[in-house]
Amino acid sequence: MDGMALDRRTLLLAAAGLAAAGPAWSQDEVAAPSPLDTTPENQAYTFRNQDQTRPVRPIRRGPNIRPLPSHARALTGISYPLGGATRTLDDYMTRWRTGGVLVLKRGEIALERYGMGNGPQSRWTSFSTAKSMTSTLAGAALHDGAIRSLDDPVSRYLPTFKGSVYEDVTVRNVLRMCSGVAWKEDYDPKGVSEVVRLAAAMAADRPGAVLELMRSLSRTVPQGTRFNYSTGETCLLGAIVSAATGKPLADYYADRIWGPAGMEADGYWQLETKNGLELAGLGVSARLRDYGRFGQFVLEDGVARDGRRILPVGWRDLAGQPDSEATGFGRLLPGYPLGYGYQWWVLPRQAGSVHDGAFTAQGIFGQFIYVNPREQVVAVVWSAWRKSWEDAAELETYALLGAAAEALRG
Repeated sequence: MDGMALDRRTLLLAAAGLAAAGPAWSQDEVAAPSPLDTTPENQAYTFRNQDQTRPVRPIRRGPNIRPLPSHARALTGISYPLGGATRTLDDYMTRWRTGGVLVLKRGEIALERYGMGNGPQSRWTSFSTAKSMTSTLAGAALHDGAIRSLDDPVSRYLPTFKGSVYEDVTVRNVLRMCSGVAWKEDYDPKGVSEVVRLAAAMAADRPGAVLELMRSLSRTVPQGTRFNYSTGETCLLGAIVSAATGKPLADYYADRIWGPAGMEADGYWQLETKNGLELAGLGVSARLRDYGRFGQFVLEDGVARDGRRILPVGWRDLAGQPDSEATGFGRLLPGYPLGYGYQWWVLPRQAGSVHDGAFTAQGIFGQFIYVNPREQVVAVVWSAWRKSWEDAAELETYALLGAAAEALRG
């Protein structure tokens, strides 16, 4: 992303819109029924309190907390170039309604800041960064032998999908989002798309409604030939992991990652219905530092604090890089340079770039979990953008994180 110019007019308009929006948060507000339909005032409260809007299952922490000591080099005065000007962290947090920023270098905190009414004990919803957590759980299930092979068909683990379009789709192509199945990911709640149908299935409060939707879909191209982003596909992947392991996804997460990685607090995962399936493509809520510990666990290739291996050897580099033509750099969307791994977005490979080899989880409204193996940097960003996605904010986030990684070199 280095050298990519941003539209300064767009940034100024965004800043002006924010200034006109009034207070960024209010403790007097209650959570909106849908995080897609909030006011500027209740958005942050809604993101902090997703357990008020849907049933949840706890993700229990283990007995041993991983310490995150302070790094010797603090990034309190960090700045970065943008569009011919120098920006500061305060600029970024104000413009993009930032709820939290955490930067770790070799597991040590170089930067930790909160906004939008958050603090160290606040939990914030993941949106689609949960997809990268679900794909990591698929890696754990593969290592455990619960998933025999990534090239097994979906129907091996979910027999009810026999006769559906997913019957012969491989787990690997679900991980890549290359199933060939029709899906439109448009977050306009008044629009017509499969993700709106998914929201309706969630609202139905009927066990099995989400998987019923997935069984009803049709194929548009052969599997493996085209990338097509699909939250429903990650919900399907979560159901595969749960069926293969015989455990609810949140419980498996607690057993194989949350506890072994040394999280400091319980998280929770939103459910389709009370006591039902986790919504694997979204719906995790946790503290900022625990999102950072998850990123550190991935950076360290899935080795637990006690030395146990949780993920297959080399999983980080397999999941964190494109492994097919359809998910290669510049192939996902017109004009978009990133590639896609196993439910991780991958920054372009460019010699000399601080982002070379880095990959990131992304969630709407500006959520990021950034993993940079070469620089040994992990970063987490929470945001409350007023649009589901802001291209300028995405690029500015990479500029900020790149400046952080460069400042921590040596």
